[in-house]
Amino acid sequence: MKHGKKYVDGAKLIDRTKFYDSEEALDLCVKTGTKKFDESVEVHVKLGVDSRHADQQVRGAIVLPNGTGKTVRVLAICKGDAAKEAEEAGADFVGAEEMVQKIQNENWMDFDILITSPDMMGLVGRLGKILGPRGLMPNPKAGTVTREIGKAIKEAKAGKIEYRLDKSNIIHCVIGKVSFGKEKLGENFNALLGAIVKAKPAAAKGQYIRSCVVASTMGPGVRINANKFGA
Repeated sequence: MKHGKKYVDGAKLIDRTKFYDSEEALDLCVKTGTKKFDESVEVHVKLGVDSRHADQQVRGAIVLPNGTGKTVRVLAICKGDAAKEAEEAGADFVGAEEMVQKIQNENWMDFDILITSPDMMGLVGRLGKILGPRGLMPNPKAGTVTREIGKAIKEAKAGKIEYRLDKSNIIHCVIGKVSFGKEKLGENFNALLGAIVKAKPAAAKGQYIRSCVVASTMGPGVRINANKFGA
């Protein structure tokens, strides 16, 4: 693959044979995130677990101290008092059967997160084949199936992110924008890694965090010393 001049120049700042401390790695992300738009900063963490086994799943959610820098569009599927609570909390879209039908019949996807109440999961469950592959299906572990609709919506708007394993046993998350600077990114990074370490399954054997790489959207990856996490 042929890279542009800015990528090549940025890559020269990074020693590919070195494992950096997180603070230095994030500083390099800021320095190499030089596109005209405000690039996101991504974290990719490979874990020493096997996602094929239910007792080795790693999934959860956390509100980042400094948010993600992204405007989150929230769809709340609920009724009655919960619907009123959702509207007051700032949900972008609120409804029940009509929203499910809109997604089913029109393939409507103008939202980033779906939050619902437990009593509505029978209805929302019909959307599994549509929402599942897109990572939008509500889940109690992620806090998107809850009786505290208002709280969940406010947290989502404040920068709550979900982390979970892919089929390669890697967690991919955005922790902010290049414009945040290394200090705010560092706070978000530490919060995310702390949550992942805390979520270590009892069945996990050997080294838990195998590798960790950070990168801006269009920039080169920077490897972080995984031994620093003590897991």
